[in-house]
Amino acid sequence: MQANSDKAIAAGKAQSKAALASGDYGKLAVSGWRRENGRVGVRNHVVVLPLDDLSNAASEAVANNVKGTLALPHAYGRLQFGADLDLFFRTLIGIGSNPNVAAVVVIGIEEGWTKRVVDGIAKTGKPVTGFGIEGHGDIATIARASYAAKEYLHWASELPREECAMSELWVSTKCGESDTTTGLSSCPTVGNMYDKLIPLGIYGVFGETSEITGAEHLAKARAATPEVGEKWYKMWKSYQDDVIEAHKTDDLSDSQPTKGNITGGLTTIEEKALGNLEKIGRKSKFIDVLEPAEAPAKGPGLYYMDTSSAAAECVTLMAAGGYVVHTFPTGQGNVIGNPIVPVIKITGNPKTMRTMAEHIDIDVTGILRRDQTLETAGDALIGMIQRTANGRLTAAEALGHREFVITKLYRSA
Repeated sequence: MQANSDKAIAAGKAQSKAALASGDYGKLAVSGWRRENGRVGVRNHVVVLPLDDLSNAASEAVANNVKGTLALPHAYGRLQFGADLDLFFRTLIGIGSNPNVAAVVVIGIEEGWTKRVVDGIAKTGKPVTGFGIEGHGDIATIARASYAAKEYLHWASELPREECAMSELWVSTKCGESDTTTGLSSCPTVGNMYDKLIPLGIYGVFGETSEITGAEHLAKARAATPEVGEKWYKMWKSYQDDVIEAHKTDDLSDSQPTKGNITGGLTTIEEKALGNLEKIGRKSKFIDVLEPAEAPAKGPGLYYMDTSSAAAECVTLMAAGGYVVHTFPTGQGNVIGNPIVPVIKITGNPKTMRTMAEHIDIDVTGILRRDQTLETAGDALIGMIQRTANGRLTAAEALGHREFVITKLYRSA
């Protein structure tokens, strides 16, 4: 039986290698988990999700009791209101609904808001249950939730993988610790990947609203229709007027570009923005503009999500939007990971490969040496996405990076 399985795996690898070599990307397949709503996940987590900061201790205690489950502590969930509260619920529900999550235990201080998150996740059809601490206390709640988490873990551990078309994946992107090499190598590598896979039916997304500053006319021109372009520009201008202009002390110079960007040779936000847009390739056009943590609803294609440029916030928002693999170009070397989504790091900086190689999954320094082309770099990234979907741990996963940061719009009541 094992011999047959090994033969099938070897045959699949050979077929994939041949597909990459011939450029027949439509033949690429991955081994994933088909969820109840039809989506494909590449990880199989059982998550213990605290509704609020007061529930972190209980959630972490459950994950400590039931090895193999994953608690996601965070700082918020109390006295938020309006758009900030809506984003908070959209983020938690989106994280629990992500196809990389098999089942969820939600723990909250009270049962009303806990049920709201449970009901939102339940719409996917996956197993989810919630526990309120009020009226029970930590100890009793931890015990009850631990029993539920253990049953979910047993169930999830027996879920079979199945072969799925690579075109069923949702692949996000965001860059970090950019420098002069990023816009010349690692970002265009992601763009080449998108140019090859988006026509086949994958969902893609890019964001980082403040980081488009100076290239907003170019981003607007990459919209699929004038209407989408106007929607994008309205969103970008609103961020400029309502956030940056309303709260800056002088300009963006303390944050954009960052100190690391400047050390790496980027002198202005305009230079950084031009490199950022290289991630969407030469042919792809975005078909809609998403709110933070919003799931795309207009079918396969490239989307723009209104996100922070801070790495952990951005990747968390895209994971909440339903994306299952993240591609992360870096120049100076960013160490970001995520608890539920594998983050693939790409760099074209030779110094980063010498000093921080343990954080890098794809080395595209050959582009700058002119012994590698964007075509072959894009193929290498496609191959790494496939290997990651099939179970290879990314560098961030292997090193235990599980950054989970919820975006907050304004102070609580």
